Amino acid sequence: MVEILKSRYHFLDLVQVAFILTDSHSKILYTNRHAERLFGYPREEMEGERIRMLFLDEDLNYFLPNIIYLSLYKNGFEGEALLRQKNGMKIFVHLYTTMFKEEGEIFISFSFQEIQRLKKLERERLEMERWANLGMMVEEIAHQVRNPIVAIGGYTQRLLKTFSYSTKNQYYLQQVLRETQKLETMIQRIEEYVLIPRPIFQKEKMEELLETILQTFSKEIAEKGISLNLETKDLKGGGDLFIDQNLFTKAMIYILENSIEAIGQAPKGKKKEVIKVTLFGDEETIGVSISDQGEGIPKKNLVRIFDPFYSTRPDRVGLGLTFVKKVIEEQGGNIQVESRLKRGTTITMTFPKDRRRKLRRERVSSESIERNH
Repeated sequence: MVEILKSRYHFLDLVQVAFILTDSHSKILYTNRHAERLFGYPREEMEGERIRMLFLDEDLNYFLPNIIYLSLYKNGFEGEALLRQKNGMKIFVHLYTTMFKEEGEIFISFSFQEIQRLKKLERERLEMERWANLGMMVEEIAHQVRNPIVAIGGYTQRLLKTFSYSTKNQYYLQQVLRETQKLETMIQRIEEYVLIPRPIFQKEKMEELLETILQTFSKEIAEKGISLNLETKDLKGGGDLFIDQNLFTKAMIYILENSIEAIGQAPKGKKKEVIKVTLFGDEETIGVSISDQGEGIPKKNLVRIFDPFYSTRPDRVGLGLTFVKKVIEEQGGNIQVESRLKRGTTITMTFPKDRRRKLRRERVSSESIERNH
């Protein structure tokens, strides 16, 4: 039996559970690779020893003998156990044992799963469920709230037409209308953030994509006296990138809108009002940076700019950069912000050109190719 298992090393090593096989006296006959990683012992150090080497001293008199008994004479053991690794550190695991016979010999199998790993998988599952439930809840809330907002806005518009511009009522109604519009914007942004679709990756020529995005702002910035420049810098290995065009475009629009507002709020001076977009890259990554010479962000606020609903402007919802960060990270990229007060802000996004592992992209050696052919 043991020889059969050892001849199946590669198969059993694929199992993502630590597996140990012992005889009826708990002498270790076989361990898989995951058991090596979990406990820190090489196979050759475990095989031939007794399973007691993994248990705490205080559990050798009762806990371990009971597990062996239940495995040999009952239906096995299933439960949590605190074990020890080679370095003396304790590790909390979920343990399954069972007994079986093969050619007259009795064997006990021990299967270990690290509790932390199980908890992580459970957290990930619950997080996915939470986002799904949150999405449904947001859709329902948006539907319920949007109807009265539309009604309030509509009635306010009618009332505005009945009052002259000189009355105080006109001012109050304008305030009501402004707040309803803000609520509508907030609902749209929350929906947009919570219901971000999974990215659909397609190969895009980044320079062409950026030119298309910037073209949508050409008229607006020209009216405000702002120049918008696109530069390509050290773009090695081509400018193609697998990316979700729609989501990336939305993210860029939010960033550019922030830059336009920042320039508009900065004191007017002799320096040119310019937004510079730079496309750069090497063999492994492609990056896009957006720099403005606007009012800048105080250092104390930089750590909060991606927080939901954080905004230094009371008329803003504060979900734009939160949306941007989530979109960029879900496409395998990362985003960084540098800013100096009264000097301007630079936002840099970088993406891997190829998210596939190296083994899928390159030949490891010519020898492996020859053997496979």
